[in-house]
Amino acid sequence: MERHEILDLMSQLQLSGMRAAYDEIVSAGVKRSQGVERVIAALLQAEIAAKHARSINYQMALAKLPLAKELADLDVHDSPINGELVGQLATGAFLDTQRNIVLIGGTGTGKSHIAIGIARSCIRTGRKARFFNVVD
Repeated sequence: MERHEILDLMSQLQLSGMRAAYDEIVSAGVKRSQGVERVIAALLQAEIAAKHARSINYQMALAKLPLAKELADLDVHDSPINGELVGQLATGAFLDTQRNIVLIGGTGTGKSHIAIGIARSCIRTGRKARFFNVVD
């Protein structure tokens, strides 16, 4: 079977991760004299990684986050923010008990930054999150 036929079949099966990585994985497999099983396994892993990335991107869009903020960018030194508590919340363990987080504080204290960072962290671990502000 020709390369273009294989790529067409991957498109028909909606295997975009495999299709995108096909040339790289197959050429590396040929150079290293890898067996068919290893090449197929690498293609399947590429598809799984692509589906996982698409899922995270989809959940990030559903979360309606107003900005792209990360907890690593938050400076908790010389502020009243409890960095240890924020780190615990970022694990998403509070979701196991079906709890919400409400952040209260004055303007410019980092509430939105913390909320967005926690939501992004939870989404990356396979959880769902949604950002609301007081107007919502």
